[in-house]
Amino acid sequence: MNKVFINTVVYNRSLVDGPGIRTLVFLQGCDLHCPFCQNPWTWDIRNGKKMDIDSLIEELERKSINKKVTLTGGEPLYQKEALIILIKKLKEKGFDIALYTGHQKEEVPQEILENINYLKYGPFINEKKTTTTPYVGSTNQVFEKLR
Repeated sequence: MNKVFINTVVYNRSLVDGPGIRTLVFLQGCDLHCPFCQNPWTWDIRNGKKMDIDSLIEELERKSINKKVTLTGGEPLYQKEALIILIKKLKEKGFDIALYTGHQKEEVPQEILENINYLKYGPFINEKKTTTTPYVGSTNQVFEKLR
């Protein structure tokens, strides 16, 4: 699988989705459908743009000023096979990679954990919403530096 479904890419704008100024890649498709999700339009994979992984990486290399990228969604693990390919290729190109998932850390394949710099995991829970803990939306979520 050398294709990935994306919703959009936001270049060099985010200061709240991992350390530094980051480019955000919103992957399309979600299996969680969390209440109060901020991106429900990303749930249905059929609404995404099917993109060649190599083309996406070439675009990220051209447009990302500092090679810091956060993969979010939707739910990135929904496209697990494509995500593994994307992450490995980004790492080969020297990208600093953060992955945001609503799943638990135990559900993230080791192959992914070995190739990313940061992991934010856990579902968003509105009753535990926080605006003071960096990089998370609710206090049950964890943002972890892996390397």
